[in-house]
Amino acid sequence: MNEHPVWSYVHRAQADLHALSNAVWATPETCYAETRSTAAHVAELKRQGFAVTENVAGIPTAVMGEAGEGGPVIAFLGEYDALAGLSQVADLAERKPMVQGANGHGCGHNLLGSAAMLAAIALRDWLHDTGTPGRVRYYGCPAEEGGAGKTFMVRDGAFADVDIAISWHPHSIPAVMLGSSLANARVDFSFTGRASHAAASPHLGRSALDAMELMNVGVNYLREHMPDSARIHYAIIDGGGISPNVVQGQAKVRYVVRDKTAPEMLKLLARVRKVAQGAALMTETEVQDEVLAAVSNLIPNDPLCAAMQRNLDLLGPPPFDDLDRAYAARFQATMTEEDVATAYESVGMRPRADLALPDFVVPEGTPVPPLAGSTDVADVSWVVPTVQLWGATYAIGTPFHSWQMVAQGKSPLALKGMTHAAAVMAATGVDVIRDADLRKRAWDDLAARIGLKGYTCPLPSDAEPPIAAMAGS
Repeated sequence: MNEHPVWSYVHRAQADLHALSNAVWATPETCYAETRSTAAHVAELKRQGFAVTENVAGIPTAVMGEAGEGGPVIAFLGEYDALAGLSQVADLAERKPMVQGANGHGCGHNLLGSAAMLAAIALRDWLHDTGTPGRVRYYGCPAEEGGAGKTFMVRDGAFADVDIAISWHPHSIPAVMLGSSLANARVDFSFTGRASHAAASPHLGRSALDAMELMNVGVNYLREHMPDSARIHYAIIDGGGISPNVVQGQAKVRYVVRDKTAPEMLKLLARVRKVAQGAALMTETEVQDEVLAAVSNLIPNDPLCAAMQRNLDLLGPPPFDDLDRAYAARFQATMTEEDVATAYESVGMRPRADLALPDFVVPEGTPVPPLAGSTDVADVSWVVPTVQLWGATYAIGTPFHSWQMVAQGKSPLALKGMTHAAAVMAATGVDVIRDADLRKRAWDDLAARIGLKGYTCPLPSDAEPPIAAMAGS
């Protein structure tokens, strides 16, 4: 295997960032409540000698660290938010929460932020030792899971002077992330009625709970008449209380509306709003909605993807050993054939039954399906040429947002995969620093994809980061 000049810097710094990842795994915090995780990232940035800016875009759990002088600005995007209800004992291949109902890192963001910082440190050290002009930034971005932290940061201009953005996401197969993602909006619909005694004076009541239920029924009928690419999900936030002998005077339901592009998503959201208004009309209640978060569709970048692919091919798969494979096999045994097939299909490959961990990287030119989910990295990709990697950190077939992902999150194989991802990102950072033509081609590609109209933020102009609403949900 050939060596990229930055990889020695990655390996030199990896132990500190493995420790950061494990510390964040142990303090899982959700959307906009990542106070301890943010503090750990701030402390590590300062210890590593970065100049730190806190409270980015007015968000207490957003942070930026910068190092270097002159030259282009290369941003590494990190995350550290967890998921509710996914507490799990580490390394145990059966479902067992550490604390029933508590949070857990079921999407690997403890690894995500730490590897992005590791790449930033390695690139910073390479710039220093080679005397190369350039600035490196690590962005600690909160609330990717439903809070659109990066969308608010983009709207606030946090990436206005960035030349290239680089990120990654944990997966079970190493690949350059291609294609787009779905735009989405997360909206609370609050119904207000009139409470009354359900037996003595039901005719005086106007049930907000009835209105919410009618909205949900109406949206279910809407699903037959929307594009195949679109998705609508919901969760009841407030059913109005626990007393069935009261006509419920208030109720709240949270909807996520997704479609291929932000304009198409906003059109679908307008139809969902009409269903809510109809439900309120039928029940003589009132409805108000609040947009908590919104993200755009992801804009891929061909020149950057090609550069990242070259580094991935040069590095090869993570250096997993027999102990790692035996460990992964225990977890893969808890998964279905469909889980394993889905992992392969997500990167455009045919399933294999003989591997618990990958001994390959996805080749260039492999056709892949569009990303099924949504991400606020997308909004960064509209204003800065952006490239991302799928990093191999889990047994093949590990479902996202699962207890299996939490359980493997600080294993030796996860940390090896984290270092591997950092190495690919750091090498890509070196390439874009050294190659002005690559940067130009990346910007030309972005300009061609977004057209003359450019970026339109999917958030309402008066929307604020829903720190209280999301942190408490």
